[in-house]
Amino acid sequence: MKGDRTVFKALTLIMQFGINMLVPIFLCSFAGLFIDRKFGTGWAFIAGFFFGAVVGGRNVYIFAKDIMKSNSSDKRHEKH
Repeated sequence: MKGDRTVFKALTLIMQFGINMLVPIFLCSFAGLFIDRKFGTGWAFIAGFFFGAVVGGRNVYIFAKDIMKSNSSDKRHEKH
């Protein structure tokens, strides 16, 4: 039973990493596409994509750092 819980927890973490990375990319890309169509520019989509990738990478970094911090504090509490 505990093995199943670990698998589901791992899958949940993987999905959260994906969502944290993909949502900013999609939102910024669509905003860039809107700007391109509205003002006739040709660079806003690409800029939005790269900006979204940077923001998504930052989100993933912060999320991973929080997970590592919570795992290390959980292990310290198990020892006592």
